Amino acid sequence: MSDEALGACEEALGYTFKDREWLHRALVHSSDKLNRGVCNERMEFLGDSILGTVVAEHLFREYPDFTEGRLTKVKSVVVSRSVLARCAADLGLGRFIMVGPGMSSEALPGTILANTFEAVIAALYLDGGIDVARGFVLACLDPEIDKVVEDRHAKNYKSLLQQLVQRQEGITPTYRIIDARGPDHAKEFCVAAVIGDEATEGAWGPSKKAAEQLAAENTYQRLLAAYDDKDD
Repeated sequence: MSDEALGACEEALGYTFKDREWLHRALVHSSDKLNRGVCNERMEFLGDSILGTVVAEHLFREYPDFTEGRLTKVKSVVVSRSVLARCAADLGLGRFIMVGPGMSSEALPGTILANTFEAVIAALYLDGGIDVARGFVLACLDPEIDKVVEDRHAKNYKSLLQQLVQRQEGITPTYRIIDARGPDHAKEFCVAAVIGDEATEGAWGPSKKAAEQLAAENTYQRLLAAYDDKDD
């Protein structure tokens, strides 16, 4: 691959390699027979492990109230082939992947995109260390993590709280930010569910929407027990 193409790939990744050979190796698919036996399969292996560790550590630290089962379910979605392929496509990685004859970089299978994404993680790690790799992974996957967390809570609690309160009180819950902490790049929010004139105890989360879901879960559990007692 030309220096110009490697430079364009670096620009897409937001990182300048000290040794571009790592990047070159990460972009060579096994179908390309023009690179003297070089391919990215070993780097894909390493990148997969780094990806799993980075995402697992991030989830462990950011969601202290999640059980092991919930952490596992979120992680499995976030590191899935479909999500990684979408991230690779968003970066425009496909146009840099070196493939064999008969394959077009404009219509690569999702598996090749996902595998190359993992190989690039390995290249970033080998060239710049774990902090560089971690920064890249989280920059790409943080929105996906938020989406998965919010979707799971919305299905399980936020909509359930709305249904419960509408059925029992005839009103719709709202949410209010009552506190915030941390630097701008890692701010946490405390959100309370508001039912009528009453604001419930706040819940902390790594985003406003995530905090809303946690507040909904806490409030739903409390009100469900209270309504059950009232019925008795």
